[in-house]
Amino acid sequence: MINLGILISGRGSNMESILNFLKENNIADIRPKIVISSKTEAEGLKKASKFGVPTRVVSNNSKGWDYDSEIINILEEYDVNPENGLVCLAGYMRLLSPEFVRKYKMRIMNIHPSLLPSFPGLNSQKKALDYGVKVTGCTVHFV
Repeated sequence: MINLGILISGRGSNMESILNFLKENNIADIRPKIVISSKTEAEGLKKASKFGVPTRVVSNNSKGWDYDSEIINILEEYDVNPENGLVCLAGYMRLLSPEFVRKYKMRIMNIHPSLLPSFPGLNSQKKALDYGVKVTGCTVHFV
């Protein structure tokens, strides 16, 4: 059994796709336990609630470990830990501290809207279109 924690910052379209996939395919081995947003107004919070997944917001201005330790406390409260959990960054627009990455080593997956290493960072799709690429896609990778 894998307990899933999803971190978002906005619309939650990737999160919604993940939750739809799990529901439609009756995947019982992965349990969405919590959705955490870095923004109080994130549309994805409402979407998560429609799936019955609890939501929390950590929107303070602290950085690095100070911020991430709050995220870890919430993840652990919902039993998403390094032994049985997976943290999915689904449109999460904050950098993780080295301490967070070490704690959840090989338990963090990121969804990036380009074929890395091309077009890293923000506005990847716009960068790809502006460059004129013929093929683009997304990258899902462990952090």
